[in-house]
Amino acid sequence: MDLAGAIRHEAARLGFSACGFAAAAPLARGAFLEGWLDAGLGGEMRYLARRPGRRLTVAGILPDARSVITLAYPYAPPPPRPPGDLAGALRGQIAAYAWGEDYHAVIGRGLAHLAAFIGARVPGSATRPYVDTGAVLEREWAVRGGLGWFGKNTMLLSSRAGSWFFLAELVTTAVLEPDEPTGAHCGRCTSCLDACPTGALRDGLVMDARRCVSYLTIEHRGAIPPDLRPGLGTWVFGCDVCQSVCPWNGSERPAPPAEGGGRPWLARPARGPHPPADWLFPFLPDLVRLDEDGFRARYGRTAVARTRRRGLVRNAALALGNSGNPDAVPALAVALGDAEPLVRAHAAWGLGAVGGAAARRVLDAHPRPDPDPAVAGEVYAARERLS
Repeated sequence: MDLAGAIRHEAARLGFSACGFAAAAPLARGAFLEGWLDAGLGGEMRYLARRPGRRLTVAGILPDARSVITLAYPYAPPPPRPPGDLAGALRGQIAAYAWGEDYHAVIGRGLAHLAAFIGARVPGSATRPYVDTGAVLEREWAVRGGLGWFGKNTMLLSSRAGSWFFLAELVTTAVLEPDEPTGAHCGRCTSCLDACPTGALRDGLVMDARRCVSYLTIEHRGAIPPDLRPGLGTWVFGCDVCQSVCPWNGSERPAPPAEGGGRPWLARPARGPHPPADWLFPFLPDLVRLDEDGFRARYGRTAVARTRRRGLVRNAALALGNSGNPDAVPALAVALGDAEPLVRAHAAWGLGAVGGAAARRVLDAHPRPDPDPAVAGEVYAARERLS
């Protein structure tokens, strides 16, 4: 078996569902990246603007790099929602990819093994692994390596696997014949653009991160803009809307088009059972009652840890408010007494959103003024909303 075939075979054995090869030449996406950053569409992710040119090449990672091995690792799509209304049951939503051990650790182990495998096959070679880290434009390399195309939701789409997978890369000095990119197959479909609850997606494969539910619930550390809060619905970590509505992720996907060039897609391994519904649709009052120890015990080894306890409880307070359910008031009262000003501020908004006499009593009982000016402003606004 030649080197390329051996790498693909070993990648499949490790659980990767696709393996493609790209030449390590610079990416021709500088103008798009510069325009996107200049427009402020990256929000608070300021690290993206630090030496953006280094994201267009892997020379800074490995000066003698010759190839980028791009890989997909599948995860289970979300299960059907629990019976009944989520708001009525006071349940939130967590993106499907976050279930289980943090994917960085899981995929990282596989990449380390595959890098060692290449080193044994190509003595003297050097290989650097990446999984959602570092200055690597993962989707660009995946497109170049033939794994799929940019969907209108700006995610990588595959005619064989939709988008329920992670991306990872191995930058290597080993020389591998590049795979041919595939064509784009979104056609006239605008399902993802139409379904985005906050209008974060634009024509031209543009994502405004400042409006994206995933960004707001994970990357954004401060107060969520009031005009966007209703759009978060019951999401407390991430969002699966643009993937769930994509026809390529449906149970009756269009037939895969013929693909020329290399054939990087391997037999897809079983994705395993659906994540437990209780995990992906958590009871919101339980979340607002989590202390730091409880948060670490429940989410410390998962991707949810990224949002930190204050971020998750902030999101839960908004979800309770968006439920419009009067039964949310006791949990929001707990959140309004939280030590974190960020949580108290969003709890006050949530009480104003739920409304009713019980919510007003909780707001009236809150100390005046709150020691934090932002919280005091949110409490005042909520009282005015209910007056």
